[in-house]
Amino acid sequence: MKTILHKAETRGHANHGWLNSRHTFSFARYHNPERVHFGVLRVLNDDVVQGGMGFGTHPHDNMEIISIPLEGSLEHKDSMGSKTVIHQNDVQIMSAGTGVSHSEYNHSKEKPVNFLQIWVFPKEKNIEPRYDQITFKPEDRVNRWQRVVSPTEEGAVWINQDAYFSLGNLTEGTTLDYKISQSGNGVYIFVLKGNVTVADQTLHQRDGLGIWDTDKVTFQADSDTEVLLMDIPMSVN
Repeated sequence: MKTILHKAETRGHANHGWLNSRHTFSFARYHNPERVHFGVLRVLNDDVVQGGMGFGTHPHDNMEIISIPLEGSLEHKDSMGSKTVIHQNDVQIMSAGTGVSHSEYNHSKEKPVNFLQIWVFPKEKNIEPRYDQITFKPEDRVNRWQRVVSPTEEGAVWINQDAYFSLGNLTEGTTLDYKISQSGNGVYIFVLKGNVTVADQTLHQRDGLGIWDTDKVTFQADSDTEVLLMDIPMSVN
């Protein structure tokens, strides 16, 4: 088993007033040659957008873009004709493929929205752009893994990659195993809340831990904990 630890306080930081963003991997003006990506996971941004503000229309291509609201609601509009609002417990994916433009705004004029913006390198390039969004029940991830992103499984948001995202809400004292989905994949663990011990590392809120060259990972919840687990290919095409 190999691991790499990214403590919350070591992330890149950009505060634009309307946007306060923490970058686990190199992004925009934050560049760390040792933290460009983990396998096919290219971007993991922890964004807080102030009320009534947001990202104007901008293009993407050949990237899988996942948005997961943690607090508040995010308004989305794109060139495929999608116009939606995503809330806490929703997961959204936009497969940019040959090219798509979109905008993202805080749906509230008063309260900030906190969401994860995640980019994953695609398995196949230049596919037709695609949009997907699903609401998940939080009670279905208590002391078990709730699959929210998958290329094959019904009930999960589809992704153009051999990537599998799961959410878990672990109560204090719970031990829970996770089996890697396929050979060649590793996992990147991002702690949303609480404290958890994984691979002899104690992780706290917003810490990240990458693990590879193993087929199973064991989690020990040191408090009530919420975890996002990203099971992804370690080889970038």
